[in-house]
Amino acid sequence: MGAHVQFLENKKAVTQSSFLEKIKINVELIAAIACGVLIFLGWLMDKNGSAASSVILYLLAFVIGGFAKAKEGIEDTIENKELNVEMLMIMAAIGSAIIGYWTEGAILIFIFAVSGALETYTMNKSHKEISSLMELQPEEALRIEGDDEERVHVSELVIGDLILIKPGERVPSDGEIVKGISTLDEAAITGESIPVSKGLNDEVYAGTVNLNGSITVKITKPSDETLFQKIIELVQSAQSEKSPSQLFIERFEGKYVKIVLAVVALMMFLPHFILGWSWTETFYRAMILLVVASPCALVASIMPATLSAISNGARRGILFKGGVHLEQVGDLQAIAFDKTGTLTIGKPEVTDVIVKDGFSSGEILLIAASIERHSNHPLANAIVKYTQETLSEKFIEPDSIEDVPGWGVKASINQAEWKIGKSGFVEEEATKQFKAKDLAKEGKTVVFIQRGEELVGLIALKDLVRAESMEAIDRLKNQGLYTIMLTGDNTQTAQAIASESHVQEYIAECLPENKVDHIKQLKAKYGNVAMVGDGINDAPALATANVGISVGDGTDVALETADMILMKNDLSRISDAVHLSKRMNRIIKQNIVFSIGVIILLILSNFLQLLDLPYGVIGHEGSTILVILNSLRLLK
Repeated sequence: MGAHVQFLENKKAVTQSSFLEKIKINVELIAAIACGVLIFLGWLMDKNGSAASSVILYLLAFVIGGFAKAKEGIEDTIENKELNVEMLMIMAAIGSAIIGYWTEGAILIFIFAVSGALETYTMNKSHKEISSLMELQPEEALRIEGDDEERVHVSELVIGDLILIKPGERVPSDGEIVKGISTLDEAAITGESIPVSKGLNDEVYAGTVNLNGSITVKITKPSDETLFQKIIELVQSAQSEKSPSQLFIERFEGKYVKIVLAVVALMMFLPHFILGWSWTETFYRAMILLVVASPCALVASIMPATLSAISNGARRGILFKGGVHLEQVGDLQAIAFDKTGTLTIGKPEVTDVIVKDGFSSGEILLIAASIERHSNHPLANAIVKYTQETLSEKFIEPDSIEDVPGWGVKASINQAEWKIGKSGFVEEEATKQFKAKDLAKEGKTVVFIQRGEELVGLIALKDLVRAESMEAIDRLKNQGLYTIMLTGDNTQTAQAIASESHVQEYIAECLPENKVDHIKQLKAKYGNVAMVGDGINDAPALATANVGISVGDGTDVALETADMILMKNDLSRISDAVHLSKRMNRIIKQNIVFSIGVIILLILSNFLQLLDLPYGVIGHEGSTILVILNSLRLLK
């Protein structure tokens, strides 16, 4: 019952958040439009000589357009005990009205309201992925108990329950298929648009779509601990965590506002006595300074860009645990990869079957697989799988079988004695005939097959490099990153895999506890270093690196350990993340340089008496809007 309540509360919270965001942007937009209409009517009244009526309309424009920002500014000032840009805008608008510039003050409020609505739109857009994800998770599931079927809430499902998922339905909770074959659309989880075929014992994830076949799934996780829920929590926490740049700007804002107010206070008196300006001109220029020196555009330079980039990554199956990690990815100089399961598939596959003259490769392979299917060793499983895929004959049942730990297996079939195992287990001198050393140089593991006293063949296996690994490594090298492979394999195997995967350097015979030392050495040599692994044995190294990147189709450990997660085991996404980070950093720099440039230009123009208040308002608030629009480009 507690899980049920928690599930409903989580979904309700996200739905309410999305609903409130929509209401907020609508209210802000309506207020801005109403403010604009009132300003236009006030201007018409002023032109027709109804000064009193125009002032009333301008006052209404002030209240309607500026209420939201004024409330936000006052609350933040009280809470943080520090002035902010909202307070500067309020003061500037009131100051404009005091010296009779009602239209200019109202226009300031209007454009400030428009930029506020636009900023809310940016936030809403970045949160949209969460609310749309929540809508993808079904609330009910069809539970099977014997011959009975019962429709229950997903929070009532427990580990071990069996559920039926029909074509077209979404998977309600994480589990594994115990019956049936189907194709599933996993775009919501991995960002991969191509549907994936799933069969017996394959994992399925909540929120994915069952496309064409009925499947029976055994629940492996409660509804509030699914990969789907963890993705939502990750995106939420990433959006709330601020990058170093954003934190710096926020600290800078408070001090800057105080400096601006101090300079404005001096500007109200000094020019009158030093430059001979009239009191009206002095106060007027002070109000313009209050407007144009406000760091609105500077403050808006980072957060909208960061949120847009995080949302962009989440949509493509790249999750960042915060803006700090997203920012760091673009500054990486080197990247280290675990071998097994990262650069390679992680499971050995048969690459060569070589037999002695006079023997059939099919016959020898069938006998080897018939014996090896009684073993749970990964090499044995690979041989059995390859035989099933290659031959159509039925397996032969051995008369007797004996496992020799550390060496191989002995068996008797049709009164013939067979041995399958490593070189020291068979006639070692005969192994030279098969050029086993050449196969070993290629990074392959060799299993020998002997009948009686005669060596009749061998099977070579290898943990193959993923098809996408070479292209991904090449892309990273083209981006200027130095690539290193860390592996526990011997030097010969490591050299072969490094050559195939195109990494520039390899460190062989590297135990999990040694990886941390190697990452520290790489950091000392290259500066910013990333570590890519499956998030289990590599966890200490992932934590030590500047950026830990987990792959492995979204395992629990990967989600908990790394700074960046690839929901699909596709290394090319790392290159996409680097590109996204560099693009975000570039846009942030553009925003900062542009906003500071505009502030300096407007301040100088005001001091030289070349700038009137309306143009100051347009220049200042226009720059804020342009900065936000520039950040929104990261959504695409």
